[in-house]
Amino acid sequence: MPAALMVAASYFLLLTPPISAFLVGGTSTVLSRGSLSVATSSLQMTATNGARIDQHEETKDDDNYDVVKVDLTDGRDYPIYIGTSFTDEQISETLTSHIHGKQALIITNDKIAPMGFLEKYEKLLAPHKEVHTLVLPDGESNKNLEILQLILDKALEEKLDRKCTLIALGGGVIGDMVGFAAAIYQRGVDFVQIPTTVMAMTDSSVGGKTGVNHPLGKNMVGAFHQPQCVFIDTDSLSTLPDRELQSGIAEIIKYGLIRDRDLFEWLEVNMEKLLNRDPEATRHAVKRSCENKAEVVKADEKEAGVRATLNLGHTFGHAIESGSGYGTWLHGEAVAIGTAMATTMSAQMGWIDNELVKRTYKLLEKAKLPTDLPLDSPMNREIFLKYMAADKKVANGQLRLILLKGALGNCVFTGDFDQEAMIDTIDEFVAECSGAQ
Repeated sequence: MPAALMVAASYFLLLTPPISAFLVGGTSTVLSRGSLSVATSSLQMTATNGARIDQHEETKDDDNYDVVKVDLTDGRDYPIYIGTSFTDEQISETLTSHIHGKQALIITNDKIAPMGFLEKYEKLLAPHKEVHTLVLPDGESNKNLEILQLILDKALEEKLDRKCTLIALGGGVIGDMVGFAAAIYQRGVDFVQIPTTVMAMTDSSVGGKTGVNHPLGKNMVGAFHQPQCVFIDTDSLSTLPDRELQSGIAEIIKYGLIRDRDLFEWLEVNMEKLLNRDPEATRHAVKRSCENKAEVVKADEKEAGVRATLNLGHTFGHAIESGSGYGTWLHGEAVAIGTAMATTMSAQMGWIDNELVKRTYKLLEKAKLPTDLPLDSPMNREIFLKYMAADKKVANGQLRLILLKGALGNCVFTGDFDQEAMIDTIDEFVAECSGAQ
């Protein structure tokens, strides 16, 4: 049996210390391995001991890649392959083992296609499968129903059947749209993620969130649809623009803040290596992020509770993306500002100390990420509140936020926060913006 197939059959077993979670003003519960908390107005995550993730690694001959398992129910588990210097044979064997039908459609964008990635994967799969390709326009502004329609049109034109596999080759925009197309084409077909950005590798390609933007809100039209596998070749990051590299690091910092103290402290020491694309540092950061994401998805696949904590900074950040116009900010840049806002608000309520605020701002700035809005920003209090009111985490008319509480590595998902502190934080961040004058 090929090595890739052996690994696909037996991945890493991910184990973490129990995450304590309790409900404020409600029934107490403990979130341990394999259990899920009840949806509530307030949930607290405590990541003791730096949220160390113990792994059982399957013995294999190849040491150029790792495999992290996303452990789900009903036989839907899937592997995340993370490595460098993959041979053509490794790529071909690994991907074809997850394409169960005869037909495959590789979808990428007009920025990735000229770099040779599309030609490479098409060439490696063509001897084994009937391969079709589609190139879409790049950018967040094209993550909409109109562009999604192009994927469905192509699938129908090529007479792809229910056994086909759609392959997302690109960043978060491509991954989200292709996954959504797979979820709705003929009521659901397989898809594979091949992420090419740090953002996609560490966050969006894992966990099955798919969708497109709507003029009234980001990612408001979509579905949960898990991939057959995620194939991460970190060599592809060599062509990634510096700005997009930095944007993706925002999601890695997030894991450190909400549940993995050790990762945060590692980033404080190794940020320069990440920015310089050091292979070992990159592989470590991507792997650790995927382990964190896989553990949370296992506990709460459809974001009924603990998975919402992965959205630290996103409620503010999505408002910035929508209010500024899609494409003005990269997703990670908006999330970085949102994280600064969530950290500031947490400190205003006395939930974290000022030392953690300083460390958070310092690490974001070390990653060359923005921590405030520019003078020409159109954002103001009204725009923030308009888009935050439409956030997916609103329940029964109540806005819920992910905020930091306690020591590094701890957070809460709650609607029980000081509204004045939120307004004060927004006002502080928009004070000098042109939109607030």
